[in-house]
Amino acid sequence: MNKVYITDLDHTFLRSDLSVSNFSKTIWNKKAKESILSIATARSFYSAMKLLPDLTFNAPMILLDGTLIATPDKKIIDTKFLDTAAANDLIAEAIKFDKIHPFVIGLKNDALDESFDFPLTQTPTQAKVLLNYRDDARLMEFENVVAQERTFKVVYMASKERLIALTAHLQAIYGETFHFKLSPENYTGDYFLTIVHPLGDKAHALQKVCDYLDRSLDDVTVFGDSINDIEMFKLAGMSAAVANALAETKAVAKTILPHSNDEDAVAHYLKSTMK
Repeated sequence: MNKVYITDLDHTFLRSDLSVSNFSKTIWNKKAKESILSIATARSFYSAMKLLPDLTFNAPMILLDGTLIATPDKKIIDTKFLDTAAANDLIAEAIKFDKIHPFVIGLKNDALDESFDFPLTQTPTQAKVLLNYRDDARLMEFENVVAQERTFKVVYMASKERLIALTAHLQAIYGETFHFKLSPENYTGDYFLTIVHPLGDKAHALQKVCDYLDRSLDDVTVFGDSINDIEMFKLAGMSAAVANALAETKAVAKTILPHSNDEDAVAHYLKSTMK
């Protein structure tokens, strides 16, 4: 039976300039003829498809940190939305605590039209990140960003020290109402705090994908580099950390690849498994 391979994107499959090399494209598409290939990313459907227009996907994609699972033809398999009232209470609490406003990512409709709401008042990190989204049709600016009925995640971006304090404060109040993920923001050198549904993570999403495919987790190889890949690594039959992965991620990986994302680590591994 064909194996299943699922990769993270940023700092794992994508190069640091967000490109995909011709080598990686060629190997990926060849491997897709004999195996099941897909992605597990913090990126949205819109963002992932924009970066990966020439790649073949033959399994549902894990998107937005695991809060959305969808097929390449936009069939929604699963969603994990935030409780709207609780999310808006949290947003107000963060403003009261630190005068910090979030990005809010959501879904407009079942055609996978997404919303990306950002605040008029931004941290320096948010301002840097938004430079990469200047042509993004989803962007909407608000003086006060709030959660809507179908919000996937609330994201704060700032210095490490600032977000450590914010995370501790919000966790103390909201406990298990949300899942909090604090990670380095490698493109700016700062940190980001992603707040999602308690089951909105790559591990739960990976189990859903295996159920959909009627496949065992033992048949799955996953690739990653960061904090949000760790629980997925613990579930999969094989987990491979790229050479540039965080130490915490390497510690739970079953293998550490000799190549970095900028050296086409995933493609080299896939090539080594080809018939």
